[in-house]
Amino acid sequence: MRDLQTYKRQGRIITALTAWDALSGAWVEASGCDVALVGDSLAMVSLGHSTTLPVSLEAMMHHAQAVGRAIHRPLLVADLPFLSYQCGPERAMAAAGRFLKETPCQAVKLEGAEPETTAVINRLVRSGIPVMGHLGLTPQSVHRLGWGRQACSAPDQERLRQKALDLQQQGCFALVLEHIPAMLASRLRRELEIPVIGIGAGPDCDGQILVTADLLGLTPSQPPFVKPRLQSTEMFKRELQSWCREQRHQGQTASPPKEDNPPGPGY
Repeated sequence: MRDLQTYKRQGRIITALTAWDALSGAWVEASGCDVALVGDSLAMVSLGHSTTLPVSLEAMMHHAQAVGRAIHRPLLVADLPFLSYQCGPERAMAAAGRFLKETPCQAVKLEGAEPETTAVINRLVRSGIPVMGHLGLTPQSVHRLGWGRQACSAPDQERLRQKALDLQQQGCFALVLEHIPAMLASRLRRELEIPVIGIGAGPDCDGQILVTADLLGLTPSQPPFVKPRLQSTEMFKRELQSWCREQRHQGQTASPPKEDNPPGPGY
């Protein structure tokens, strides 16, 4: 976390990617990125849900342990899932503490900056648990905010700015800004002392984070701010279909197996 602060001062762009199992963790490790996030986006990427809300604390722990077996160099951060920290500081302490005790994660990420959330962040930080903040499009609030760009009006931008300052005051070591106007993210980058990591927030941030599956073209639908580097899903489908056809063809052309000789007397 101190390295991220140094990178901000030096103007070195911070890179962050998500991982959801040991395989994707190995990809992220090999990428050379600075931060690996076990995001609750795995509810959609890996578990087939339509939102991040259904994933449980136990499931997040399970996936964090798997990712941790492949991650050695990047800072490993885990999302606290829905209802693991919105129900008071005690439950949040227990949930966040488990990530640091039972997985290789070194920090947790929380969404939002309502008074209840900032009280939780203050408690976690004072107890020695590093916290990354997250503002803008917060997927755990999808039923209230939707999936669209956030903070588009001047009043909303000022509210988000105040929340960002509050998260810094409460001790967050970095802040993710998702799907907000680039001008606002650029302003906050210069105003905040902590690193500002954008996702769909324009290029003028201290760092960038993406869902690895989106970046690699592995998801059926892409966010509007992500252009996949590969068309992996179609490529994988073609190769798997080709393999199945090859096996069927080989089975049709192979000689029929010979019948075993019946056992002789006294077998």
